[in-house]
Amino acid sequence: MPPIYLHYLNALDVEALALADDGILAAVEAGLAAQGRRETVIEPRVHLVPDAGVPGHFNVLRGSFRAPINLAGVKVISDYVDNYKEGLPSEVGLLLRTGAVTAIGAKYLARKNSRVLGQVGARGTAYWNVRLLDRLFNFEEIRVHSRRPESRNAFAARLSKDLGKPVKATPDWHSCVEGADIVVEASRLPEPAAMLKTEWIKKGAFVVPYGTMSAVELSLTDIMSKMVVDDWGQCKSGQFGSLRAHVEAGKLSEATLHAEMGEIVAGRKPGRQREDETILFWHRGLSLSDIALGRAMLEKAARLGIGHGLRYA
Repeated sequence: MPPIYLHYLNALDVEALALADDGILAAVEAGLAAQGRRETVIEPRVHLVPDAGVPGHFNVLRGSFRAPINLAGVKVISDYVDNYKEGLPSEVGLLLRTGAVTAIGAKYLARKNSRVLGQVGARGTAYWNVRLLDRLFNFEEIRVHSRRPESRNAFAARLSKDLGKPVKATPDWHSCVEGADIVVEASRLPEPAAMLKTEWIKKGAFVVPYGTMSAVELSLTDIMSKMVVDDWGQCKSGQFGSLRAHVEAGKLSEATLHAEMGEIVAGRKPGRQREDETILFWHRGLSLSDIALGRAMLEKAARLGIGHGLRYA
């Protein structure tokens, strides 16, 4: 039998690929469309909690694509609130592209003339939320907030440099969120707390709450014209998620759910239909997004001769 190698990219290889923002969006959007056409399999996510006394856990997600992609994968990513005390990000992984799902959601569900972004949270995926959203909307104003001043100030400075425009670090949730056209809540709370008030959300806004712990009021879903999720199977169960209380209270259910995002991308259900619709998109993260993007990265790496081979057999 000929030798078998596992081909992989380390962090330096991923940086060398310099995958363009448009390429990231296209790969993840194609994966969502395949999900919407029911060409995928998604297994229920598992939360591995090694120590109940430590605020954090591991997410384990499994999924696969049928033809023509014909790939399966497992996504394992840590989620530890206090990692910053050790000089580490709260999430550790090479593929931090949940931000692409946020941006694609906005492409179909936000108003085309959205000009103000309010982003709460400065963790790993937050950077890509802002960067890819700005790629699509070219915002006139970007506000960011996180609990620690040093974190939000550094986050705003990095984005200002990379985007070539001012990004404002706000001192509180209110000043970050109120009146924004697009609101993204990616906070890192140790336990549920209603930090984002429903009254701050303006009519016609697009709201994306996806923190591990709920940071929104129970009334948030009451003002929504449409509610969309990435995968209802994993949103309706499990112990974590920003809208867990809303599911348990029956405010978000199969009856009130408008669509899964893949159904909208695939053209099976409508996205935004009116300017005055206030729309919510809750995504918990998909293994499919990482598989689709990983495939695009490996294909480009093969063309450029980047990467490594690990002898398996």
